[in-house]
Amino acid sequence: MIRTVESEQHASPPVLAAYSYCETVTGQQARNFAYGIRLLPTPKRRAMSALYAFSRRVDDIGDGVLATDVKATRLAETRALLARIRDGEVAEDDTDPVAVALAHAARHFPIPLGGLDELIDGVLMDVRGATYETWDDLKAYCRCVAGAIGRLSLGVFGTEPGARGAERGPEYADTLGLALQLTNILRDVREDAEGGRVYLPADDLAKFGCSAGFQGPTPPEGSDFAGLVHFEVRRARALFAEGYRLLPLLDRRSGACVAAMAGIYRRLLDRIEREPEAVLRGRVSLPGREKAYVAVRGLSGLDTRHVSRRTVRRRA
Repeated sequence: MIRTVESEQHASPPVLAAYSYCETVTGQQARNFAYGIRLLPTPKRRAMSALYAFSRRVDDIGDGVLATDVKATRLAETRALLARIRDGEVAEDDTDPVAVALAHAARHFPIPLGGLDELIDGVLMDVRGATYETWDDLKAYCRCVAGAIGRLSLGVFGTEPGARGAERGPEYADTLGLALQLTNILRDVREDAEGGRVYLPADDLAKFGCSAGFQGPTPPEGSDFAGLVHFEVRRARALFAEGYRLLPLLDRRSGACVAAMAGIYRRLLDRIEREPEAVLRGRVSLPGREKAYVAVRGLSGLDTRHVSRRTVRRRA
């Protein structure tokens, strides 16, 4: 459950301006998440935008062109800012709008801010060029950069009073984050390779003859690239199935938000499964109208009702 959130009219002008800035960042840069976030009531929408804007800042440091040591310094500075937010040291008239908005959100929602420390840890793994031998290794990274975001978001969403299994909400949110991140990794396999990053486990690459990497629009010679993609798609689908057990624990609009965000990624996964080699030719994405359709389905409760019935059958 969430603590009482002060009404919009009681937020000071600097706080409202800070939230407005974060919502602009979210609308411009959250290509998929923005569709779900828009479905939330104002206080939750603003808090989620603050979380996104802070997370975006961390990701941008990791993805930027700065030298490794400079990135590490910038991340350390961001972690110090997070500590100030956590300790209540950010004033409403601070010059950093993201810090102002996140500090305000954290005062009114039980957001586990330690999850943002985990995100910084994960981005540091990127900066240092970490590679992953096994799925368990990759899963640890995904929990930092995506599972933590799921748990942070649950702090904003809250769970319905008396919801059966609510104590497992953070676990489901974490797992859903893993599903989204694995989908991202499949979508960006060539882009990441061109940037010198390999996320898929070395064990899986070797199993399907793909250890040579992905430097062009065609799979490595003699590889079973489609087999590799379908293997990872099955893993992602299993994560989605488990993570979707979060939906019946949420109120209608929070459930719609999650259903919209996850639904967009599930459709993206469907496209990748149908045409695996497409990810080597360019970024696979959904048109805006399809994303909007998924969001409407989530708001109408179609996806949440479907998952609720399926969850009840599994528990029966």
